[in-house]
Amino acid sequence: MIKTHIPNLRFSIAAASIVGLTMLSSAAMAQPAKNVILVHGAWGDGSNWSKIIPILAAKGLNVTAVQLPLTSLADDADTVKREIARESGPVVLVGHSYGGAVISEAGDDPKVSALVYVAAFAPDAGQSAGALNATVDPAPLAAEAKPDDKGFIKLTKNGVFDDFAQDVTPAEKELLFTAQSPTSVKALGGNLSAAAWHSKPSWYIVAANDRAIQPALEAQMAKTIKAKTTTVKGSHMIMLSKAPGVAAVIEEAAAR
Repeated sequence: MIKTHIPNLRFSIAAASIVGLTMLSSAAMAQPAKNVILVHGAWGDGSNWSKIIPILAAKGLNVTAVQLPLTSLADDADTVKREIARESGPVVLVGHSYGGAVISEAGDDPKVSALVYVAAFAPDAGQSAGALNATVDPAPLAAEAKPDDKGFIKLTKNGVFDDFAQDVTPAEKELLFTAQSPTSVKALGGNLSAAAWHSKPSWYIVAANDRAIQPALEAQMAKTIKAKTTTVKGSHMIMLSKAPGVAAVIEEAAAR
């Protein structure tokens, strides 16, 4: 009489799947990454990385700049997850500002080998970018963020010129203000279901002259997530004003 042991078989299949995922994750972290996904923040879009993209591409990296809908944390994280799924091999996720919350939520994927936070929020599970921001005194930009009756926030011209990107060129300021993407309070207030920085190597760039997020909060978040930290003397938009320094940190994370 032949006996079958279906429960044990199921357990073996499940165990094999877990081992396979673990091996994939370990493999992703054991080799340099050739793929970089850039995630913009609130009021931004993929063009915020216009000075970073050619620097990384010249190093032979495959670069994607996502376009977040900025409608909710879940929608934005799904956008990043779709891009991760398109890539083969290890991926470095780079998040600016609110984009740090997005990569924290989306980065728990075996392909993701590293996280880079650029003047970015790094919430924990059950926490939102907005909740983190509320732990310190408001930065100057807060007074220039105006919600509409649908719950979408835009920045005033003074906010963009004086607090968001005070050290970029006048033409760049005008473009940032004119093309800004309205951002839902649901995105900034969305709580993370998981925080990838618990299990992924992390880098953090503190913007010393940031007037959108308090630099002291950035330094505290970098310490909390045990990130390798670099401080750059620049505005919140350091990827535009200090592009070579920002790109160098991303390159280091990819090459680990």
